[in-house]
Amino acid sequence: MSKGFPTADGQLRIHVVQGEQHVDNNPDAVLTTILGSCIAACIWDPISGYGGMNHFLLPGDEGQALEPRSSSPSARYGVYAMELLVNALLRRGARRESLQAKLFGGARMIRGLTDVGNLIASFAEKFLQAEGIPVAGGSLRGNQGRRVQFWPTSGRARQVLLKGEADSLFQTEYQTSVSKTPSQTGAIELF
Repeated sequence: MSKGFPTADGQLRIHVVQGEQHVDNNPDAVLTTILGSCIAACIWDPISGYGGMNHFLLPGDEGQALEPRSSSPSARYGVYAMELLVNALLRRGARRESLQAKLFGGARMIRGLTDVGNLIASFAEKFLQAEGIPVAGGSLRGNQGRRVQFWPTSGRARQVLLKGEADSLFQTEYQTSVSKTPSQTGAIELF
């Protein structure tokens, strides 16, 4: 059964947040998410009509990315998110040999720091390749956040790039929060 909010055009909008996944075969369902460096894998089986989306943050470590029992929490989380989605599809009748994927996200959110988005994107690509699931499209990396919509029964996807580069969005948000903090002479705030 689908959970979500009906829209004026009759679609059932289901938002997938970080750490979650959703599988559906309702022709009116559209799965949505907003991504920065995170990845959304949209996987569907055009024969069974089931599709789903996940949203995950952590990449796998190099050399451990595809080992589900790895001691690395990030490797387990990445593998867990992808396996959870694939297994949910298979339980509902999707066939592994019919699965197709589209990947979105992996933006470089802040210049000068480790490019976590690229690491996560590489992890997702390697996972799908190892599982034999072809990547039929999507949009990875870059320096802008994305709003993604995915129609799980057809595999149709749409993205809207968020305005401005990630650095300027982060800087504006940071400056706004700092400017609202009362100033005290000699005060130090540690966080």
